[in-house]
Amino acid sequence: MFWQQLINGLTLGSSYALIALGYTMVYGIIQLINFAHGEIYMFGAFVGLFLVLTFKVNIFVAILGAMIFCMLLGMLIERVAYRPLRGSSRLSALISAIGVSIFLSTLMVLIRGPKVTSYPAGIFKIAYFDLGAVEISSLQIIILVTAGVLMLGLQLLIQRTRIGKAMRACSQDLDAARLMGINVDRVISFTFAVGSALAAAGGVMVGIYYNAVQPYMGLMAGLKAFAAAVLGGIGSVPGAMLGGMVLGILENLGIAYLASSYKDAIAFGILILCLLVRPQGLLGRATTKKV
Repeated sequence: MFWQQLINGLTLGSSYALIALGYTMVYGIIQLINFAHGEIYMFGAFVGLFLVLTFKVNIFVAILGAMIFCMLLGMLIERVAYRPLRGSSRLSALISAIGVSIFLSTLMVLIRGPKVTSYPAGIFKIAYFDLGAVEISSLQIIILVTAGVLMLGLQLLIQRTRIGKAMRACSQDLDAARLMGINVDRVISFTFAVGSALAAAGGVMVGIYYNAVQPYMGLMAGLKAFAAAVLGGIGSVPGAMLGGMVLGILENLGIAYLASSYKDAIAFGILILCLLVRPQGLLGRATTKKV
């Protein structure tokens, strides 16, 4: 049972990691917790479902289409809801983020209704492989490989490209980066686009994996991904990846050995424990302020 739950936990954790990356990148640059990020994940799941139902595309095309749509959505949200408040207090930006979250979920309820939508039976051919005590499906392999490729691509983008260098500069000192000639607004918009695209990919994969998509699916997933980002170290990209995986594994082990009703409590219990024992997270760094 342990090894089976480990595989299931890695599959779930990869989706948490993809959403957590958006939280940690945005916070690392402008110190904003984008609580509308879970709703972007939800929109990605619905866009993927729409593409599959309407155009009968495969999973990879559905993920790509959802990523493109949510990139544009993330940039629009940043431009309309966050950029005008950048010089205001953090509380104003936080209230704006919560307002955007409620608006997006309500908008989807008006479009689709509150019901759960499933993929048609047999739309994806899923094969199962027996590896001794572990059974793994072709869908789980696709999810794990796709998530791994996306996370590796993000790491290469940040470390090896010019825009990645600009993102790292903005995360260290926004004002100094602006003085050095970096277009800070463009970097922040690009960060929202990348984070939204990763969340959309996670939304499509989770929607297919659980065969259920509904307007409020982003609320709990977003909160758990935020817990994963804090667990790994908010502002740390490798930390968000690690935090998502750890949270997914522990949640599945808790379901297997305790009860499914504890799965939400496990995530937030881990968050509280992490804040008490190591507030900077697993891979985060403790910061000091000069006075």
